[in-house]
Amino acid sequence: MLRLTSSRVGRVLVHRAAVALGSSGSVRTASHGHEVSDMADMSQPQYWDRADTPLPDRPYKDVLTAADKSLKQKEKGPWGQLSKEEKIALYRLMFHQTYPEMKQRSDEWKTVMGGIFIFLGFTGLVVWWQRVYVYPERPLTFDEDWQAKQLQRMLDMKVNPIEGFAAKWDYEKRQWK
Repeated sequence: MLRLTSSRVGRVLVHRAAVALGSSGSVRTASHGHEVSDMADMSQPQYWDRADTPLPDRPYKDVLTAADKSLKQKEKGPWGQLSKEEKIALYRLMFHQTYPEMKQRSDEWKTVMGGIFIFLGFTGLVVWWQRVYVYPERPLTFDEDWQAKQLQRMLDMKVNPIEGFAAKWDYEKRQWK
């Protein structure tokens, strides 16, 4: 599941070697001459808004302003003295979205459905074009008159008269038994 291609392994090793040597943020690879972008260090705590994981690894705001620091100091006291706006501001320091904001549905389904309908419409036009300009006309043997004449011909020839459909035809009354 976690397979790395040889080129990715090489890039990771080059990046780690450069970081270990203390070079600058970007590294030139020897074979291709392309810049390797800085990668996020996934070993450090990350922030995310997920309803199934209510407490992220780190707070939303890491760098606090002077007002935020004074609010954090005020947080250590009794919460009854905090106003509603201050409580909301403290919440926004820790979290980016509330549960209702996380659960709010997006209108992305409209874009997806529009794309599906455009694809189906285009496919319908291609099928119609092929029916009109590509496929040959329907064979004569598909006509109901032709099939009725063929059936009558087979009955007249008494095709498979013991167990087949000719055995189910009454030749005297000229109707099916």
